[in-house]
Amino acid sequence: MTFVNENRADTRLTVLGIETSCDETAAAVVRGPLDKNILSNVIRSQIDEHTEFGGVVPEIAARAHIEILDRIVAEALQKSKCSWDDIDAVAATAGPGLIGGVIVGFMTAKAIAMAAGKPLVGVNHLEGHALTARLTDDLDFPFLLLLVSGGHSQFLLVRGVGDYERLGTTIDDAIGEAFDKTAKLLGLPYPGGPHVEKMAKKGDVTRFRLPRPLLDRPGLDMSFAGLKTALRTQAKKLEPVDDQTVADLCAAFQRAVADVLAARTKSALDLFRERYPDTAPAIVVAGGVAANQEIRASLLSAANDAEARFIAPPMALCTDNAAMIAWAGIERLLQGPVDDMKLPPRPRWPLDQSNAGVLGAGKKGAKV
Repeated sequence: MTFVNENRADTRLTVLGIETSCDETAAAVVRGPLDKNILSNVIRSQIDEHTEFGGVVPEIAARAHIEILDRIVAEALQKSKCSWDDIDAVAATAGPGLIGGVIVGFMTAKAIAMAAGKPLVGVNHLEGHALTARLTDDLDFPFLLLLVSGGHSQFLLVRGVGDYERLGTTIDDAIGEAFDKTAKLLGLPYPGGPHVEKMAKKGDVTRFRLPRPLLDRPGLDMSFAGLKTALRTQAKKLEPVDDQTVADLCAAFQRAVADVLAARTKSALDLFRERYPDTAPAIVVAGGVAANQEIRASLLSAANDAEARFIAPPMALCTDNAAMIAWAGIERLLQGPVDDMKLPPRPRWPLDQSNAGVLGAGKKGAKV
């Protein structure tokens, strides 16, 4: 079965989405592109299972997905008020991510698709983030994307479904990793990002001056390992650190990250204008780090200065969720043809297939 319709405005599809790439077990039902509507979006976090380890343990995550995924799918269908007859296709994350979790979700989707006689769409998790703004804000191609999801921090040019060009990336730690490592260094709980942000609100951002790596170099690449090292050096000098010092360090770290992203965003918008002088520029920020309010404010300011549109998804769609996977499935279905049962799950799957991995590659594929 293939869904190809030259007139997208006259097409309506209802898709079940499944997401299990990390430590959220999620299922959703989304309808579109006509009358775009998230009919249900169920997410079960595993934070409690991983907190004592200070990070996600892949084996624990995979087992947790196995235990609860069937119930999450049933709940998503119930909340959507849809029966299997109403579902046109099943979309699921086929990578990248923790391979155990990806296998659980994708093989479950294959089983559902086969049993229900529905088409299967294997979705790149990063493409789910990339296309979310088209679900929430009716954004047209092309646009710029700042992807800050999990181990990824990239600027991408989004020209169409499946058509991505990586313009810049981190050469070491991703932003989310840097936040988590900073939190661990300062004795803050897991997950690190929200706790660093909470402490930063109590801190004096002027007390410590931390570096803004790579801003003296052209291009859109980023680096955050040196920033993390500079913070560690400051903390070591002041050991034992009190709560106010922790808050001040968090504030300085968060501001440095926000400044780097704002500067690179301005450069990305300049590049977009060179490429597309007749197109109004738009910058989308997607992924878990997009929930950080200071980073959002910094990016919004940079976009306003450049007279560009700034789009950040609703908070519920910033972190991993299945609504974005279902929507990406709809976008893919409209391109046709759909995937077959031979499509494998994969731990690595860059959006820009033509760009070599900055951090290298191996049997699993390019890392970035």
